[in-house]
Amino acid sequence: MTGVQLRPRKRAWLRIFGIGLTLWVLSAVVTYLTGNPHLIPTLVLLGSFLVPATFVAWAFERRHSGEITAELMFSTFLFGGVLGVLGASVLEAYLLYPSPWLYVGVGLVEEAVKLGALALLTRKLSVKSTRDGMILGASVGFGFAAFESAGYALTSLFTPQGLSLNDLVTTELLRGLLAPMGHGLWTAILGGTLFAWSTRKHFVLTGKLVATYLGVSLLHALWDSMSNIAAMITLLLTGQPWQYELMLHGWLVEPTSTQVQLYTTLSWLGLGVVALIGVLWLLAIVRRSRDLRRASPPVRAYRVATARHFQ
Repeated sequence: MTGVQLRPRKRAWLRIFGIGLTLWVLSAVVTYLTGNPHLIPTLVLLGSFLVPATFVAWAFERRHSGEITAELMFSTFLFGGVLGVLGASVLEAYLLYPSPWLYVGVGLVEEAVKLGALALLTRKLSVKSTRDGMILGASVGFGFAAFESAGYALTSLFTPQGLSLNDLVTTELLRGLLAPMGHGLWTAILGGTLFAWSTRKHFVLTGKLVATYLGVSLLHALWDSMSNIAAMITLLLTGQPWQYELMLHGWLVEPTSTQVQLYTTLSWLGLGVVALIGVLWLLAIVRRSRDLRRASPPVRAYRVATARHFQ
C-alpha cells in the first residue's frame, strides 16, 4: 500500500524473551525425559544467549541515531563477544597467575579487550553520541557474557560422577539472572564515556576514559571476588579456634550452619552493592548525556577540543 509507513515493532525484546524462555524450558524438559545428549548444545545455547539477546533487543529500541542498525548490533554482539572472549583468554593465559590480585588482573584484561573490540567495530561511525555508545557497549558486553556463560554451562556439565544436567541448568539460571548486572552494564558505562568525548572521525583517549576504565575494572574485580570476600569476612566474624588450627595444617574446614547462612547473605549483599553502584553510574551518564544534548553544539565541540588538548 502506498503512503503507509511501517513503524518498527515495539517491545520486540519481550517477545524474544517469552519465546526463548519457552523454548529453553521445553529443551530442558525433553532433555531430562529422554536423556538425549544431542540436545545439550541446544540447551546450552538457548540458556546462555537468552538474557543477553533480550537486553540487546531492548537497548536497540532506544538507539539515538540512525547509524545503529540491526546489522551493527548483530556484529557488535557476535563479533565483539567473540573477539573479547578470545582476547581475554590469550592475555589472561600469558599475563595472569594465581595471586591475591588475580581478580583485579581479570577485570583489567577483560574490560580492556571489550573496550578495544567496541572501538574497532564502531570506528567508522560518523555520529558518536553518548546513548549510542552505551547501547553498542552493552551489545559487546552482552555478547561477551553470552559466550562466557556458554563455556561455564558446558564445563559445569562434566562432574566426577558423570554428566550433570542439574548443574548445567542451575549454572544457566544463575548466570542468566545475574547477566544484566555484569558485562553488559560495565561495557555500557565504558561505551558511553568513550563516545561522549570522541569526535566525528576519531575516538579520543582522555583522563575521564582512563578513570572510567579503572573504575569499571574494579567493579568487575569485586564482583568476581565476592565469594572469597564473603568467606573471609565470615571467618573473621564467626571463625572458631579449631577451624583456624585445621586450616593451618592444610585441612579443609567444614563450616557450621550459621557460617553458611552468613556467607550466603554476605555474598548476595555484596553483589547487590556492586550492581547498585554500576546502575547508578550508568544512570548518571544518561543524565549527563541529556543535559549535553540540551546544550548548544558549540558547547560539546569545546568540551571535545579541550579533552583532545589535554590528553
